[in-house]
Amino acid sequence: MCGIVGAVALNHNSIDIRYTQNMVDIIAHRGPDDAGYLFFHTGCRHRRNISFYLNLGDRNFSSLSPLIPNIQDKEVQRELGRHDWDLFFGHRRLAILDLSPAGHQPMSDLSQNIWITYNGEIYNYKEIRTELEKLGYTFQSSTDTEVIIYSYAEWGIDCITKFNGIFAFALYDNFKKKLFIARDRYGVKPVYYAIVKNGLKKTLVFASEIKAILEYKEYSSDLNLKTLLEYFTFQNIFTDNTFWKNIKILLPAHYMYIDLKSSDPFPELNQYWDFYFRDDPSLLKADSREIIHELDRLFTQAVKRQLIADVEIGSYLSGGIDSGSITAVASKHFPYLKTFSIGYDKYSASGLEFSFDERPKAELISYLHKTEHYEMVLKAGDMERCMRDLIWHLEDPRVGQSYPNYYVSKLASKFVKVVLAGTGGDELFGGYPWRYYRTIRSSNFDEYIDNYYLYWQRLIPNRYIKTIFSPIWNEVKDVWTRDIFKGVFKYTVKNINTPEEYINHSLYFEAKTFLHGLLIVEDKLSMAFSLETRVPFLDNDLVDFAQRIPVKFKLKNIQKILRINENEPGKLKKYFEKTNDGKIILRKALKKYVPEEIVNQIKQGFSAPDASWFKGESIEYVKKTILNKKALIYNYFDYNSVVKLINEHLEGKVNRRLFIWSLLNFEWWLKLFGVIKK
Repeated sequence: MCGIVGAVALNHNSIDIRYTQNMVDIIAHRGPDDAGYLFFHTGCRHRRNISFYLNLGDRNFSSLSPLIPNIQDKEVQRELGRHDWDLFFGHRRLAILDLSPAGHQPMSDLSQNIWITYNGEIYNYKEIRTELEKLGYTFQSSTDTEVIIYSYAEWGIDCITKFNGIFAFALYDNFKKKLFIARDRYGVKPVYYAIVKNGLKKTLVFASEIKAILEYKEYSSDLNLKTLLEYFTFQNIFTDNTFWKNIKILLPAHYMYIDLKSSDPFPELNQYWDFYFRDDPSLLKADSREIIHELDRLFTQAVKRQLIADVEIGSYLSGGIDSGSITAVASKHFPYLKTFSIGYDKYSASGLEFSFDERPKAELISYLHKTEHYEMVLKAGDMERCMRDLIWHLEDPRVGQSYPNYYVSKLASKFVKVVLAGTGGDELFGGYPWRYYRTIRSSNFDEYIDNYYLYWQRLIPNRYIKTIFSPIWNEVKDVWTRDIFKGVFKYTVKNINTPEEYINHSLYFEAKTFLHGLLIVEDKLSMAFSLETRVPFLDNDLVDFAQRIPVKFKLKNIQKILRINENEPGKLKKYFEKTNDGKIILRKALKKYVPEEIVNQIKQGFSAPDASWFKGESIEYVKKTILNKKALIYNYFDYNSVVKLINEHLEGKVNRRLFIWSLLNFEWWLKLFGVIKK
């Protein structure tokens, strides 16, 4: 697990090498164990089939690779200045597999014509390596990085369909003068890119984090106002846009391809996989015991696959069935597995928020599986203390209040370099039934979109959007967030005939949006502390099977909801706010790993009691930060409209904790990144 950066000239010009080392240095937190720099003259600029390169190390790690020249050396700097370069790869390494210098990146094949800078883990790399060895390939390291290189040499870019893992990589093929940038199926590992223009020059710049792109000083950092409206509608970004104009994220299950020898090189995007939730006819009449048995087999296989490492592995332990079951399986292979939980100060919470502290359940699971358990208790002031660092690392705002993730990553990083997380179980197995059931009475796809869209508008209601965004309304008035919502479905939906089909569409939507947002948050905040997060529920074989399981095995109340009299006061509201429905088949499959009271508990997310804190102990911080007329956010929002919504929260009329969090987030974002509207 690492950090990658790079730049490539798009119109047969050269890149500006002055910024390259800073691009690598600024994401050093992603890889504190090594650094590497590759400068390539591909020959494409002069349309000649002559190429050469400089492969460089870093003085801070010179003892690891003493034969590689260091980028800081004066002789190297002079040599860099003598030539023009049209391709650059940079790398920061977090050593997990093969801790030796043989894992140094950028890495090449033996001919030194196929080069890669790579971030991730391929969990089935040993099987692929065995297959390649039978085909005659030999290996110089024990890394999965080298397996990717020779997989490409054998199968071309289609090799990515063979990988069961998490990855973002750039690969350059000097034989064919082609550059590929690829991202894993689910988007566990991010990669961003921008086309930077300076006069006649066009350069594609890419990196694991946006801040590295900002170091390429030819980029002009302007705020994307349309994305601002998108975020403050959904508290997420559904498109490939970011808060920065012209900086995009490569979407999950996509790769970018550039033919550098063409007359006008330009990136082309290709999607190689997508989610497909459906009721598989072969499983509709299956005995649930068969499905449970197969689920258990695939789940244990997934956890075991993701235990490969040459460093110690730990596990998050929230007190729920997902992380609890992962801990149970992992602990069989690691005696005294280290586990990590976050709890909350209950003295300042109220109502339902008393249940947010799941430490007792986590402690019970730790006791049963004899883990070495560590906890941290958060108080209201902890949010205020971490905001600067959190927003700096998060960069692009996403779902939920993410500071608990920040603190649990910080805690885990003190003891391990790799941690397992339960992300994905809810999205695959129907963990949010109150969301799906709001749409199953729709009569067609457009009505379904309307119903689902209205539910997902969770920050600013439609009736307030124009007044709240009045300072920038002329720039964003043509943004139709319903179209953005509908655009998540990349295919044409003609006929949906059953409630189950609506629910499968909702599962697809949430995997493409909510899950992706969670994964970005997890990556950024774990890598802030040089910590690799792995997600066993997003094992390819487990995901492929989960998508085929009929809805009737995931949810139990479909017919009950269809029969509910919506005019009966409080009936639907009561169900949607509190239910132990959802993930039924998964609960049955995993019940042998955790106590019964955890299997059957009410579903809740990884949240702090902010609804109480924002009205109580954190109120002065909220007032100082976002009820201040001089706050930077009021260059974009109408002050009086914002105050009205916040007062509704403070008066207990409406819970607007997510809106308040997002405002705090955006205010800090403006302070740290200094992006202006244009």
